[in-house]
Amino acid sequence: MKYRSPVLGVGFTGSLATTCPKQGDHRFHLSTRTSDRHWASTVTLSKGLRSRDQEEKVSSYFLLKAIANACKVSSTFDSELTESDVVADECERLFDEDKELEQLINGQICFKVYPFSSGMYGNCFAETDKSNGDRKIILPGSFNPLHDGHLKLLEAATSICGDGYPCFELSAINADKPPLSIPQIKERVMQFEKIGEASYFYKLSEVLMYMWWQF
Repeated sequence: MKYRSPVLGVGFTGSLATTCPKQGDHRFHLSTRTSDRHWASTVTLSKGLRSRDQEEKVSSYFLLKAIANACKVSSTFDSELTESDVVADECERLFDEDKELEQLINGQICFKVYPFSSGMYGNCFAETDKSNGDRKIILPGSFNPLHDGHLKLLEAATSICGDGYPCFELSAINADKPPLSIPQIKERVMQFEKIGEASYFYKLSEVLMYMWWQF
């Protein structure tokens, strides 16, 4: 996995058909989690209708469809559920910006991305066809306030490094400062929104901060 790539968490457990008759239900539970969405479901299969292989196929297709939905991509998986199967306890929670930032500060998620369109300095900070989105040119800082020196530094780094995608990194948690509050984070992000830069913000994970302390 590439460093700081968006992450999808997937959970699955089940009790399916075996060679011996089961006293309980044939069922499976699954869940997906992204930074802004949590979804979970329980499926109870019609007992005695399918073999072990068939139940594994049904549950696998249902899981693949859930992963596709979490990634917001289209899917053509047919779960092959029948009317006698029961999909119960399905729930979904969506997280707004404030909730995401709260999770960020509490260490539940590692980063939040704020993409912006091109603005000042022509299109020097805009993602173009020549930009390599997998390679980031990152300028960290507190940006309190954002000033022309920050913009010139990233402009110079971008001109030297070439095809990287320019990003600003704002740490929600610092080793030598109190954590930023949600209003403070939103206020500092707004500075970039006002000038229309193509910018990304990340929170440094506690693991990375711990490594810095060790040095």
